[in-house]
Formats: sequence, C-alpha cells, structure tokens
Amino acid sequence: MPLEKTGGIMEGKKVSRTLKTRHLSMIALGGSIGTGLFVASGSAISTSGPGGALAAYIGIGIMVYFLMTSLGEMATYLPVTGSFATYSSRFVDPAFGFAMGWNYWFNWAITLAVDISTVALVMKFWLPNVPTWIFSMIALIIIFAINAFSVLSFGEAEYWMSLIKVATVIIFLVIGFLTILGIMGGKAVGLENFVYHKAPFVGGIPTLLSVFVVAGFSFQGTELIGITAGESATPEKSIPKAIKQVFWRILLFYILSIFVIACLIPYTSSNLLGSSASDIAISPFTLVFKRAGLASAASVMNAVILTSVISAANSGMYASTRMLFSMAGHGNAPHFFSRLNTRGVPFYALLGTTAVGLLTFFSSIYGTRIYSFLLSASGLTGFIAWLGIAVSHYRFRRAFKIQGKSLKELKYHAKLFPFGPLFSFAVCVLVIIGQDLKSFAKWDWQAISVSYMSIPLFLILFLYFKIKHHTKLIPLAQIDLTPHDVKETDD
Repeated sequence: MPLEKTGGIMEGKKVSRTLKTRHLSMIALGGSIGTGLFVASGSAISTSGPGGALAAYIGIGIMVYFLMTSLGEMATYLPVTGSFATYSSRFVDPAFGFAMGWNYWFNWAITLAVDISTVALVMKFWLPNVPTWIFSMIALIIIFAINAFSVLSFGEAEYWMSLIKVATVIIFLVIGFLTILGIMGGKAVGLENFVYHKAPFVGGIPTLLSVFVVAGFSFQGTELIGITAGESATPEKSIPKAIKQVFWRILLFYILSIFVIACLIPYTSSNLLGSSASDIAISPFTLVFKRAGLASAASVMNAVILTSVISAANSGMYASTRMLFSMAGHGNAPHFFSRLNTRGVPFYALLGTTAVGLLTFFSSIYGTRIYSFLLSASGLTGFIAWLGIAVSHYRFRRAFKIQGKSLKELKYHAKLFPFGPLFSFAVCVLVIIGQDLKSFAKWDWQAISVSYMSIPLFLILFLYFKIKHHTKLIPLAQIDLTPHDVKETDD
C-alpha cells in the first residue's frame, strides 16, 4: 500500500515492531504490580483474614494464568494491535468485538485520569503545600511524551519502572522472612497471626467473595501483553516466554507478599484498612520495613508507589491508544484515529485518549458527580475484557477442531483446554456478580446501579452494533482462521 504523508502523519504505514522479549516480560509483570499490592492488599487481609486473602489471591492468580495462556495462544497465531477486540469480532460476533473494544478503551482512558490524580496524592507526601493539579499535569505531559516518541520509548520506560517494582518486592520478601524468623526486628513471630482470634478465615463466603474482587482489581493490567503483540519484534517467541514467567511471578510477588504481611501484621490491625495511595504511611510494605528497623521506609515506599502509579498511567495510555487505533482500522471508530506518524505511533489516537483523560481529570476537580459516574461506569470493564478473552479463546479452539486443523499449526498451546477458558469465564462471572452483594442484601437499587453500571453500558454498545449491522454469532465452521504473517506488518 503506498504511503500518503501529511504533516508527519502517514496513511498505510504499519505499526513499528520493535518491542523485545525483555520488554514484554516486564510489561506482563509490571502491568499488575501497583497500589493493589503495595497498599490495598492490607485491606484484603483485614476483611477476610490471612487465610481468606491468600485463598482469594491464589484463586485469581490461577485464573489470570489460564487467561494469559488463552490470550497467548491467540496472540501468537494472530499478533495484532488491539488484540482481544479483534479476536472477539473474528471468533465470536462483530458486535461483541465492537463492544469489547470500546469497553476496554473506556476503561483505560478513565483509569489514566485516576492515575494522574493519584500522582498528586503521592506527591503531597513530600510537598503538601503545592497545588495538586500541577503534579497531575506534569505527569500527563511526561506520559504523553513517552508514548508520542515511539513504541520503543514506551517499552523502555515500562521496563525500568517495572524493574524498580520487582526489586522492591524482592527486597520486601527477603526482609519480611528475616523478620518472621526473628533475624531482623526482634522476636520471631512465626505463624501465630494465622491463628489469632478468628483467623485464618474471617466472615465466611460473602466476605471471601468480596476479597476476590479486590484481588481481581490488583491483577488488572496483565492482559496488556496481548495489546503489545502487534508491536513485538518476535511475538511467536516473546509472548510464550513472557506468559511462562507470569505464573511463577504471580506466585512469588503476590502470594508470598500476602503471606509475609499476614504473618507480621494481625488482621485486626487498623493499619491494614488503607486502600489508596494517600495511605502510604500505613501501607503494609511500609509497616513491615519499619518493623525491621528501616526508618526511612515511608519515604522509600512513597517513591516506589509514585513509580507504580506513573507506570500504570503509562500502560493505560498505551493500551487505550492502541485499542482506539485498532478499532479505527476496522471501521469501529473514526478513521483518522488509524493514522500513524513517521515513527509508527498512532498519534491521533494518542491525542484523543489524552483529551478524554484530561477532561475526566478536570471533572474530578470541577464536576465531582460526573467524575463519580465515569469512575463507577468503568468499574467492571476490566473483568468484562477478561471474560471476552475466555469466550474468544474457547470458540477459537473449537473452530480449530471443527475445521479439521491440526494443533501443530499453533506456535503456542494454551494449558489444559477447555478447562482454562471455562474456569476463567466462571471466575470472571463470579467476581462480576460479587462486586457488591451487600447492596443486593439491602435491596439498595441506587448502590446496585452504581456498582454494576459497566454491564448495561457494555450491553448498549453490543445491541447498538448488532441492530445497526444485523450481525449474528459466527458459526464455528465459518470462523476465519487464516494465520497472521508477522512479515506483513513489518516496516
């Protein structure tokens, strides 16, 4: 296709495949390490006890691993930007793909605004008298510049920020186990907090289900590896390697961290109630470091959490930009969002996402009701995306069998099919239903409508496209299983 250059923007140019294996491996890990682990993990232990928190994080961790193997199988066979919206359209129903794409874009565009607001909260720890909007604007400019320059600059930034988070967790685990054994921080505590009062399990099944929701939010972002497939230099090698590492890293970073926190801090401690970046002083990580005798723990952890929040915003900007670019390329968004600049970056999609993030941020200052509505509307969008991945993979593999294709054609095989996608689907449904069971118990319809707003919004998008274009569920025998040749999209 000939290139048509206008003001630095090119029609027909393909995205740049420059992300390396090390970038994808770190993105797969770094995408899920943030305030959910560093701060909110304490509230999970406080809510359902050490046993309940471990069970929830193990359950979600297993589900995420199967989900990533499902995504990996499709992404190595069809490595495209905006992956799972494309898979939903191709393997399920074009209306499903349309709703999935806009759902995911909306999720990250709103999350971008939340993250740049959180940057200001974190900076107040050091500079309490500076207006918060200044920090948010500086963060947004930095993130925009990283994403505007090239996909490689995004990959490098994520690699180093993820490395900081990984190093922090490893240091935390070493110090934590030394403290549990009494080598640091005084008397050994062993497992005594696991049998303290009503521990290890507190509050029964409803409480455990609510912690599944907390754990699920903590793992949001691991699906970014599917988005990066379209810009990976060697997706058939990079994606399987990154996914193989996901399971062990989930085990190491999440399960062991929860175990250390539960051993050292009783679930009844009020210090575990923090759930946002403003609660840095009572972050479980900070408390454990202080217990070990590290006086500057709060300041160090604040710097790490600042890195995490900027990393999350950077990933959100990348993911939403690529999804908007992909949808425009398939005619599901205005065409100009599919244009690339001379460095292979979807610049107009980047501008569009930044504008929405900026407007949402300003609504948090000047129109708190609008902001609360947007925040509520994006609440379950990540889980809906995961559910879509499970459905797409199940139908992809079934179509593969019905059309008489050999599994040898797949460069990467998902584990334990069909258990993997079916288990992931069931857990996603469970988490979505369990989002706010207390409101159902009280028949509080206002709270229910706020908590579950993402579901009707997804259905509206789905029905709009289906009615307008008269789409139907694609029969398995008619699903397009033409493999994707990476060379076709190389620059």
